[in-house]
Amino acid sequence: MSKENNNPAAENPEKLLGLKITDPKTWAAGIPAVTAAMDDIFKEAGVARGMEGLFHMNKKLGFDCSSCAWPDPDDDRSPIAEYCENGAKALAEEATTKKVDSLFFAQNSVKDLAKLSDYDIGKKGRLSEPVYLPKGGTHYEPISWDDAFKKIAFHLNGLASPNEATFYTSGRTSNEASFTYQLFVREYGTNNMPDCSNMCHESTGTALSEVIGIGKGTVTLNDFYDTDVIIIMGQNPGTNHPRMLSALQKAKENGSKIIAINPLHEAGLTGFKNPQTVKGILGIKTKLADIYLQVKINGDMALLKALEKLLYAAELEHPGEVFDQEFIKENTLGYVAFLHRLEKENLDNLAIEAGIPLDEIKKAAELLKYKKRIIFCWAMGVTQQENGVDTIKEIVNFVSLKGSIGKKGAGLCPVRGHSNVQGNRTMLIYDKPNAKQLDKLKEVFGFEPPREHGFDVVESIKAMHEGKLKVFFAMGGNFLSATPDTTYTAEAMRKLNLSVHVSTKLNRSHLVHGEEALILPTYARSDKDIINNEVQFISCENSMGVIQMSKGVLAPISDRMLSENEIVCKLAKATIGDRTVVDWDKYEKSYDAVRDVIEEVIPGFDNYNKRVREPGGFYLPNAPRDGRFETNEFGSRIPFSITELPKHEMAADEYRLATIRSHDQFNTTIYGLDDRYRGIHNERRVIFMNEVDILNGGFQAGDKVDIFNYHGDKVRVAKLFVIVPYNIPKGNTVAYYPETNVLVPIDSVAKKSNTPTSKLIFVKIKKHF
Repeated sequence: MSKENNNPAAENPEKLLGLKITDPKTWAAGIPAVTAAMDDIFKEAGVARGMEGLFHMNKKLGFDCSSCAWPDPDDDRSPIAEYCENGAKALAEEATTKKVDSLFFAQNSVKDLAKLSDYDIGKKGRLSEPVYLPKGGTHYEPISWDDAFKKIAFHLNGLASPNEATFYTSGRTSNEASFTYQLFVREYGTNNMPDCSNMCHESTGTALSEVIGIGKGTVTLNDFYDTDVIIIMGQNPGTNHPRMLSALQKAKENGSKIIAINPLHEAGLTGFKNPQTVKGILGIKTKLADIYLQVKINGDMALLKALEKLLYAAELEHPGEVFDQEFIKENTLGYVAFLHRLEKENLDNLAIEAGIPLDEIKKAAELLKYKKRIIFCWAMGVTQQENGVDTIKEIVNFVSLKGSIGKKGAGLCPVRGHSNVQGNRTMLIYDKPNAKQLDKLKEVFGFEPPREHGFDVVESIKAMHEGKLKVFFAMGGNFLSATPDTTYTAEAMRKLNLSVHVSTKLNRSHLVHGEEALILPTYARSDKDIINNEVQFISCENSMGVIQMSKGVLAPISDRMLSENEIVCKLAKATIGDRTVVDWDKYEKSYDAVRDVIEEVIPGFDNYNKRVREPGGFYLPNAPRDGRFETNEFGSRIPFSITELPKHEMAADEYRLATIRSHDQFNTTIYGLDDRYRGIHNERRVIFMNEVDILNGGFQAGDKVDIFNYHGDKVRVAKLFVIVPYNIPKGNTVAYYPETNVLVPIDSVAKKSNTPTSKLIFVKIKKHF
């Protein structure tokens, strides 16, 4: 067996496809979105199967979309389509009739599959039976479910310590499966539970938990319809959360103003053509952003401080009219110290650090001056920075000054990416559980859960690399393509004794593996999950804390798949065996039984089985949403945080790079090769640059280049990209992930949250030869 066969490609092939460029769009959605969505769904699932799925997606008593976590309306939902273009494409991916079975693997070696792009790998179809890659093997082979569970159990029980295994979770995993999964892992004996939150909103959870007492947002969807100003920072709703556009449109119709803060002018922040309205069909767009602040990458903190300083000056002129002094007095701590620190900031310097002319910042401050009903939205553009936690605390400072939290039409809105990533954490998927949570598990189940904190994503990768981890188990996701420092991560994965992936579709993580590897096929959200001749339902939690049911409607394409919950329960029985004190048979056969015990363990789930069956579900308790701030350290008050501006030392030929999605993409799933909003067609290996930077760097538009990162004296390189001129601040660049994840250093993380800094990488660009 050659070394080459043992080490297939960890990255997408360095190959250009024939880039075509059109002008960037100034609006999102419209008829092109409908056309693109229908084209995908009909091509993959067929008309009848596709329409059956679409009709039930995001409907009450239907199934939850497996892409973003934007909430469904509490009241009546669209009779036409309660989904967006990318939601339809997500359904097309899972409703496809194409199968990946043992015959497919017999005809395709791991090495050959790894030569394909992530797009081509994902288009092969649904995984339809469990397969196994033996040590030294070149092809995955069929394996029975029983033998698969025995093999995993053999490896897990053979470890010197349970802490030599790590158990990853994707945001697609249901509440029920997440709960049984963490229960199994803790009864097995470890808190090594990295999850996708570690790579996205961990900074949000860390910051908000410290200052308002809960790591979640504080608004409902209805708040968007009754607010004065919506601030959107580091988020691109047109691509990442398209259904948010309908909420923004309704907010505008009701008189709200929108301030957009982003390094790129994104179509989904400037205009919206709603394809479900006559105006949208006729091509009439709703203008979204009233003010667009084109901040430079990681200039957000400086911008926030500049706005606060301008508003403070206005407050001194008009006491009590700009800041909510009553709210500050009754609900905060540290106001005087905060103002003392703010007074020391230089406004001109803040504008320079933000990368925005001071006059433009003053316009935003003027709009905000007398407004109190303000909603602040953010996503990865804020969280995936070294100072992400502090930036979110500064956002809390801002809304605290204005009293814009704990009242209708105001509050904090971190917009989650994956559809149940928030629910995973609620279900105790966390490497750092608190004592109260563990005590409750012990009380209900009678075993002593491990108390030592486990590994998060970055820590797990490092531990694999150091040989401290022997077994990797992934409940969903595409771990390799989602994580930073691709080459380093691939080297780590290859040191494992066993890697296991519970998946719906083939992805690159199946091709970069341990000495032995298993792929276990599972149901998608749209699939019928039948137990005892009855179609089951699962539940999910959206970005705004609503728990709702999700019931699949499509016939699975294979009878050799198992649900995530069934996989967990069977694995627990195979691994823990007679040592278990948990009735795994009961939870395997009844999702209601799982929900009953969730109700016992986790606050807020009273009458879970009854309330989740109500159309639209129910809201979890949220004290800050109700005006109560129950932080452990500060009692019932929000502390004003003293934060510092980030300082970056850059060489003259270095640029700031942020990794982003294309429009034809959700997380690491590539739907297509076009990014029509940005005018990119038939290509992904592009780097967007300011025209002045292109000229000053000795480049030309269309040049082929390599991108280098030198963090920690290690050379990382992403090869063969095409320069595309774009409206972006000087010194700033962006490119798509996962192609540029190879550039994100494993040691470059957000302080406190340990989130990879995928939105700020320092790079040099050189011509490709």
